[in-house]
Amino acid sequence: MLWALSARYDRGAIPKSEMRTFEAHCFDGLVQSEIRRMTLECERVGGLNLAQGICDLPVPEPVREAAERALREPTNTYSKASGIPELRRAIAHKLQRDNQIAADPETEIVVTAGVTGAYFCTLAALLNPGDGIVLFEPYYAYHRNIARTLGLEPQLLTLDPPHAGVTEERLCEVVDDRTRAIVVCTPSNPSGKMYEREELEAIARIAHERDLLVITDEIYEYFTYDGAHHISPGTVGELWPRTVSLMGFSKTFAVTGWRIAYAVAHESLARRILLANDLYFICANRPAQSAVAHGVEVLSPAWYRELARAFQAKRDRLCAALEEAGFAPLVPHGAYYVLADAGALGYTSARSAAMELLERCGVAAVPGTAFYHGSDGERFLRVCFAKEDDVLDDACARIRSFER
Repeated sequence: MLWALSARYDRGAIPKSEMRTFEAHCFDGLVQSEIRRMTLECERVGGLNLAQGICDLPVPEPVREAAERALREPTNTYSKASGIPELRRAIAHKLQRDNQIAADPETEIVVTAGVTGAYFCTLAALLNPGDGIVLFEPYYAYHRNIARTLGLEPQLLTLDPPHAGVTEERLCEVVDDRTRAIVVCTPSNPSGKMYEREELEAIARIAHERDLLVITDEIYEYFTYDGAHHISPGTVGELWPRTVSLMGFSKTFAVTGWRIAYAVAHESLARRILLANDLYFICANRPAQSAVAHGVEVLSPAWYRELARAFQAKRDRLCAALEEAGFAPLVPHGAYYVLADAGALGYTSARSAAMELLERCGVAAVPGTAFYHGSDGERFLRVCFAKEDDVLDDACARIRSFER
């Protein structure tokens, strides 16, 4: 009898008509991100991956050494859901020095599993299904898709990349009675746009007038070029009480796989984000927290300035190669991506342009449709320059060889 029962549950033994359909409707219409899809395509042909922002660069020596120490020490159990005290204290010092944000490390900083984890916890803790959330297009696809899976309604305001300005008038085009939050990604992924004070002041006025939450993604805060200065939105227009600032170390320290970031907010907001972080993630990677805390403590402002200088040189080399190949680059002021206009070469499909570049030159880029809800993205490719110089130079040489 037991044998007969187990046989019934062998693969394929139950008629399909008897099987329940297991599908979460919040994922309807979602597909794997174009970024990861192009990474897989790149692996297939053995190409150079300028699609995903992996940032496969050397980890700063103090951070790497601290990670090795952490693995030898008894730091492999859970931390508090808010993060280890030494990291939260280091973050508080960094926030005061670099962002002009005075945050209590005990009650206003929550260490998270990456900025994506911080974003998820913020939405889950502070918003409700049916709420509207404003995103500036081109957007980072995870911002839109995570909001959708939580039952939120993305409200998209299209900005011509890379430097089109946000005004109160433009915001009023999308803000309505459903709207509860505005997301500001600065420096922006994918366009590299740096939000200026006048734009942030406009956002602040609308946020106060309509009683909105402001959620910022500032993961690229140290990647700024041409004298551009990063401004944390929470410091503008008395936004602090209604702002959740999301920041992290994955990009700055080239440790994208460690998943260490944090949310900064007024205690009344941080308390709820902490509850969500505990429920969904328990805590961030414990040994990595120790390593990052040491890096934040010992790396000087000069180190961060040199990081920006080195990446500006990488940006300039990539933009020159794209220009020579006919992909008109939109030169970014921040982050480490370039939107290249493939329409300049006559392409009407971003995926076709990306696949031709990959198949013919062995360089992977992301179709711009990953960052737009409509056809505007068909013009663009997003190309990443967070690579070691020899890899980037190889990629640039391959791009220059592209002929349509």
